[in-house]
Amino acid sequence: MGSVHADFNKQLLLDIHAPFVPTLDNFLPGRNVELLQLLKNVLLQQEKERFIYLWGNPGCGKSHLLQAMITEFAATGQNAVFFSADKQHDFLTSNDIDCVAIDDIDALNTSGQAELFRLYNQLRDESEAIFLVSGSAAPKYLDMRQDLVTRLGWGLVYQVHDLNEEEKIHALKKHATNSGFNLSQDVCLYLLQHGRRDLSSLMMIIDALDRYSLANQRHITVPLLRELLQVSS
Repeated sequence: MGSVHADFNKQLLLDIHAPFVPTLDNFLPGRNVELLQLLKNVLLQQEKERFIYLWGNPGCGKSHLLQAMITEFAATGQNAVFFSADKQHDFLTSNDIDCVAIDDIDALNTSGQAELFRLYNQLRDESEAIFLVSGSAAPKYLDMRQDLVTRLGWGLVYQVHDLNEEEKIHALKKHATNSGFNLSQDVCLYLLQHGRRDLSSLMMIIDALDRYSLANQRHITVPLLRELLQVSS
C-alpha cells in the first residue's frame, strides 16, 4: 500500500511540470484588457491590422498570448504555426498560412534576423496572414538590423504589462475557489517568494498542491507547500 501511495505522490509531483495549454480565456489581463480585446477582435476578423508586436518582461504573458492565438486559429481549422526564436531560426511557411507567431526575437542571430525580414515581406506581399511577434523591448530599442526594426514598428505595438503581486494573489485565490478549495494569504505569499512567478507555473503548482493535500489527507498550509516544492525541485 505504501508503494502505491508513493507512486501516486510521484505522479502528482510530475504533474507540476505537465504542459500548460495557454488560451485567451485563462490569460488574466490585469492592465492588458485593451490588448486582450484586440486579439479577440483579430480572431473575429474585426481588426484590419495584420502585424502585431508584443513586448514586455520575462513572465509577463506575451508567450502565453502568442501560443493562445495559434491554438485559437488551429481550433477553427485554420493553418497556424508557432516558432520560438531561441530554438529555431528557419521560419519556413506556406503561402496559405493564416497565422504565424514568432516568440523571443531578441534571440535571433544575424542570419535569423535576415530570415525574419524575409518572412515579414513574404507575409505582407503574398498572403493575408496574421503575423504576431514578441520581444523584450519596444522595436526602436531592439539591437537588431534597422530595416527589420522599422518594419516591426509599422504594425500595432503593445506592451504586455506584468501582473502586480496583488493581482497574482487574486488570480490564485480565484483559481483555488473555482477548484473547490480555499487558499490562504500566507500560502500565496510563500509561493510568490519561492516559486516561479509567471502565472501559468503558479497555477500548475496550486493544482498539484490541491492533489498533494488530498493524497496525503493534509490541509493546505505553508509547510505542505514547502514540502511539495522541495521534493519537486
